[in-house]
Amino acid sequence: MAGRPEGTPSRRGTPGRQVPAALLLPAVLGLMFLVLPLAGLLIRAPWATLPQRLATPGVLTALRLSLQCATLATLLCLALGVPLAWLLARVDFPGRRLVRALVTVPLVLPPVVGGVALLLVFGRRGLLGGWLDSTFGITLPFTTTGVVLAEAFVAMPFLIIAVEGALRGADRRYEEAAATLGAGRWTTFTHVTLPLVGPGIAAGAVLCWARALGEFGATITFAGNYPGTTQTMPLAVYLALETDLDAAIVLSLILLTVSVAILAGLRDRWISST
Repeated sequence: MAGRPEGTPSRRGTPGRQVPAALLLPAVLGLMFLVLPLAGLLIRAPWATLPQRLATPGVLTALRLSLQCATLATLLCLALGVPLAWLLARVDFPGRRLVRALVTVPLVLPPVVGGVALLLVFGRRGLLGGWLDSTFGITLPFTTTGVVLAEAFVAMPFLIIAVEGALRGADRRYEEAAATLGAGRWTTFTHVTLPLVGPGIAAGAVLCWARALGEFGATITFAGNYPGTTQTMPLAVYLALETDLDAAIVLSLILLTVSVAILAGLRDRWISST
């Protein structure tokens, strides 16, 4: 078997040896810009008193509430977002581009604006909130349920985009074969389509959960900042920053650890190639 001709550059390694200085310098500066704030967080962390601070009731309550609300918001996003992603990926209907654009609006919408929009819909004087309050006695703003709704609103686009991409990339021949063998649409969806796009759903759910865990603007606007009821970890960081810097650093470290663990899991299981 003939080897690679002499003088032919190798695919790996060679381009990196000849990086122009005009690109290397801003690349290093960009890396430092992203890494130095995280390094500062680690350097300034009160490591000596970290175990005691992690065991304080306020930290544990905020952490428990954050995990609970982020999980419930993710489940809500799965229940509503997966069917919507399937609709966008597999059904050609009038206005599909508009629907897709509306789905992605929360990605670019300032979270505070999202919180205001939720108030106008689900508040006691909102489009639906007034009816829910008068008919069923259900009040959503400034409750734990309001936290879940706010987190789901800003996090669902992450799930929909991931699942839609997985659906578009899936081999539809398996679905066609199932239909040929007599499987109905629902059976094909549950037994063929969902297993095919399972990794995409899992990755989207993890990203959705992480976004919900870190949500701040829509939560504080729509649900408020009440300890034990609506005060999640990001809100606790904001409150601690005004009175106790070390406590804010400890809470930030927890969120940083969760974020790094999520990114590592996504890279190892769903994103990285073999």
